[in-house]
Formats: sequence, C-alpha cells, structure tokens
Amino acid sequence: MKAVYFILLSLFLFSSAIAQENDSIIVLQSHSGRLSGLINIQDLQKDNERNDSFEGHWAGVEFGFNGFGGADYSMYPETEQHFLDNDMLQSNSLNLNIWQYSKGIQQSRNNIGLISGFGLSFQSYHLDHNTTLSVDENSKVHPETMFFDSSQKSKLSTFYLDIPLLIEFQIPIRHVSNRLYFSAGLTGSKRLETHTKVKYRKNGRREKLKSPGDYSMKDYKVAATLRMGYRWINIYATCDLAPLFEDRRGPVLYPFSVGFRLLSF
Repeated sequence: MKAVYFILLSLFLFSSAIAQENDSIIVLQSHSGRLSGLINIQDLQKDNERNDSFEGHWAGVEFGFNGFGGADYSMYPETEQHFLDNDMLQSNSLNLNIWQYSKGIQQSRNNIGLISGFGLSFQSYHLDHNTTLSVDENSKVHPETMFFDSSQKSKLSTFYLDIPLLIEFQIPIRHVSNRLYFSAGLTGSKRLETHTKVKYRKNGRREKLKSPGDYSMKDYKVAATLRMGYRWINIYATCDLAPLFEDRRGPVLYPFSVGFRLLSF
C-alpha cells in the first residue's frame, strides 16, 4: 500500500511541474508598439553607428598643379616683368600627408569633426626655358638668362613641412560608411629647402645645374584650403594668404594649387 501512495504522490508532483512549465507568459506592449523591457536591435545598431569615432579625410598621397595669383611686378623694370610666369601643366605638387588626428565635436553623431596632423609637400614651378633666378647683394630676386641648348628646362622647387587644422562635414549616402565630405581650414608650413634647376644636354648627355638657396622666400607660410570628396573621388585647392617672397625682395605672388588624391591612408 505504501508503494501505491508513493507512486501517486510522485505522479502528482510531476504533473504540477509540467503545468508550471506550460503556463503562458504574458508580455505587456508599450504605447509605442514596442515590447516593454526588450531591446530593439535596430535601434542599438543605429546608436552604435552614431557613436563610432569621427574619421577625417586628409592622410594620403596627393598630386596637383601649381600657379601664382595676384602677380605684381611694379618694383621691376619692364625688361624684368613676369619672369616667374609658369606653365601650370608642368608645375606640379606632390603632397605626402603622413599622419592625421581626427576628433569629432558632436555628442551623439560623428558627422562633424576637426582634423590635424603633419605631412610633406614638394612644389615645383616650370619657368621659361632660358630663365632662372639669382639674388643680388640686397637679397632681391632677379631673373637670370641661361642658354645651353634649345631643349633645356628650368624650374623653381620648394619643400615644406605642413600642419593642417581643418573642420570637416560629412553626409552619409545610402550607407553610413559611404560619405560625401567637405572640409575647410588652414595649413601652416615650414620651408625646409629651396632650389632652382636647369636641365640641358651637353655633347649628347643629360646635364643639370642645381642651385640651392632661400631666394628670399619666407620661412613660414599659411594657406587656406578647401577639400571635398566621395569614396575614390577626392579633390583639393589651396592658396597662400601671404606673398611668396619677403617684403620688397621679390615680386608679389600668391602661390596656389589644385589637385586630387591618388591614395588614402
């Protein structure tokens, strides 16, 4: 008889456990239509996208074309006018924007931010074939005519260390990682080296005459820059805010450059 009672008691406890497991769970729904107390996965993904760190567009390799604007040769005689007129298609710049630092300035989004860093820029200006530069005893720059052969080339080259300070605006297109961007700001530069170079042929051999010097150029400069791009299309423009040469040591010229990015870091 005790065995029967034990079997009946076991069956009762087992059935009670099954009933508890099969009890229905009631979930309350909020007024917004979302399940109360549950996390909306899509909102979580959107929040993560908004909270991603801001990443600017400056580091990379750029190629451009150089020119001079606002030319004023009033301190030179007529025979020396426009001696720094250059061929833009053969006057090029190569920018190696080595490292950048990006900082978003929004609390809940990553569409606006500041950019800084450092890089190197090489700028050359293709001059008239027979014209190079010389400096007199008063450090004033003058044109100097040299002729070696009919196919010679002459250029002025400078080498700078650049530090930018930019603000950038980004607009996501179709996907959060595909962004149209616009940036503007200033680039401060320290001149590291300057030289002129004349290339020519002598007795069928290629020769070059390289003449290093400061040529009365300013050691430091500040340029305004505008940049924009989308995916693999990236273009830029820069213009110096002060003349290239020291006051009354050369013509008043404002270097500018326009170009595009070859490679992004």
